[in-house]
Parts: sequence; structure tokens; C-alpha cells
Amino acid sequence: MRLTFETCLPKAAVVFGLNALNGRKIGSYGSAGGVWNSTNAESLMRYTVNKGYTIHGWELGGIGTRVAADQYASDIITLQAIVDTGFEVKPLVLAPGGFYNENWFSEFIDKTPESLQVVSHHIYNLGPGVDDHLTDKILNPSYLTSGSQPFSGLQQILQNSASSAVSWVGEAGGAYNSGRNLVTNAFVFSFCALLWHRLMGSNVLSTSFSGTTKIRAYTHCSKRSQGITVLLINLDGNTTVKVQVSTENAASHGALTIQQQQTQKTKFARMSRDYKVDGKTREEYHLTAKDGDIHSQTMLLNGEFIWRDSSIRTHKCERTRSYNC
Repeated sequence: MRLTFETCLPKAAVVFGLNALNGRKIGSYGSAGGVWNSTNAESLMRYTVNKGYTIHGWELGGIGTRVAADQYASDIITLQAIVDTGFEVKPLVLAPGGFYNENWFSEFIDKTPESLQVVSHHIYNLGPGVDDHLTDKILNPSYLTSGSQPFSGLQQILQNSASSAVSWVGEAGGAYNSGRNLVTNAFVFSFCALLWHRLMGSNVLSTSFSGTTKIRAYTHCSKRSQGITVLLINLDGNTTVKVQVSTENAASHGALTIQQQQTQKTKFARMSRDYKVDGKTREEYHLTAKDGDIHSQTMLLNGEFIWRDSSIRTHKCERTRSYNC
């Protein structure tokens, strides 16, 4: 089915971003002072009410500058007052829509216990796209691991506060400012996304991997069939890591254990073929870059070229290597 605005919008919950810099004075080093001028925002919000538009939430955000936490909290109280007086069905109030900073977020949340329903933040843990070392970061396991820190830190702040707000990721990506050509639009950056959406369901299993840090392992209940889907990402393209998967107690505890086994060098990680799972069939999908170039925009699935046509349909995605386990 071809998606259009007409088919997508009726299913969408609209969250509108408001310019938190309106009325402020931009100072040195990117700081901004003064009170938020809400006149334009209030006019827009009133317009949506008069038109009968349903707005799920209003986010007061501003990228590229810094406003003191106490002033931002005061501005959120102003926004909440507009929502309280102007809407019969109250939309959510979101803020600040920026990068996580522990001290700033802690003060901001403490001063908005009744005026904020969603704490929004941005995740770009690789930094700016102009970084010449972007590929090295992508292949460094520590950068994948560090991505969890803002989530756990913000969750801890919310748990220790009087606020009932929840946390949302308002924007996410690897590298901000539009990424980097032949890096964030190439194999090295997003090669697993297509199969992830086709194979990985919403239920997540706790997964542990014993061995090299260059293998990342993720497990979900399968999306379109019974069973589980295991994603193994090999960050070292010159080494094969043969692995043994254990599903003991997976049904009752929702956990998998994956252990490295010694093997010779090849080009991709592979599950052990002699592993038995009650006689069931295992399907393997191996994604590699054309000619081994991780900056290539051409991808191979089990050695065959994946191509797209003008309607954005992707072909050759059904080929698998099937084994009777």
C-alpha cells in the first residue's frame, strides 16, 4: 500500500513545537535571557481550537541555545495556564526538547511538578555529523553502551521528584546536523533497520552475550511468526564470531544467553548450526555491504543485492538460509 498524507494523518497524534526563544535576548556563548513571549503561541493554539483541530500536545522547545532552568520552569507554568483556560480537552505540555543535562533537568523538573506532563529530550550520542571520526565511533561498542545513560539518568530524576511526568525522546538519531554523507546514509549506520521492522516484534527478551565486546546482541519475540528473532551485530568486519545460543528458561524468565565459540576468521557472525531447538527450523538473514565497503549504499542479503523501485518497495528481502536445527 502506498502511504499518503490522507492515509497517515488520521492515525497520527500531532504534537506541535513552540519556539521557546520568542521574546528572549540571545547572549554570549549561546545563552538566552528574558521571559518567553507567549503571544504568538497563544494565538496559534486558539486558532486550532476554533478550527476543531485535535492537538495531542504542545512542546516548548528551543535548539542551539541555553535558558536557565528556573526561567524555563516559569515559562512552562505560563504555557500550562494557557492550556488550562483555552482547551476543553487538555493537550499535553512537553519540554524542553533538548540534550540531557543532569543538573539542569533536575532543577527544571523540581520546579514544574504540576505543569509538565512530558519531559522531552533528544538523543544524538554520536555528536555532530561533521566529526571526521564518526565511523570510528559507530564501530566503538562504548558509544552504543553510552546511549542508555540519558535514559537511566532522567528516569532516576523523575522517580525522585514530585512530578508525575513521563519521559519521551522527542528527536533521535546517530549524528545531528543532518549526519554525514556516505556514513549515516550508508551500510555502516543503518544496515539492520529494514529487517528489524520486518522481523522484530514489540516484546523484548533480556539478552546477555559472553565474549568479545565487538558483538552486540538483541532479542525480541518474532513479529509475524511464533518464536524469537535474534539480532547479532558484528562491529569487526574482519572476524567471524561463532556463537552458541541458549534459551533455557527463556519462556518463564524472558532471557537468552549467547556465548562466543572459537572459530576461524571469515566475514560475518553466525549461529552454531548444530544447535537443537526441538527440531524447529531456524532462518538466517546475513546483511553485508557490497564489496565489503561499509560506506557503500548497496546492501546484500545472504549474498544477493537488495534493490528498491520507485514506489519505495524493497525487493529480495524474503531470501533466507534455513536450517533444521
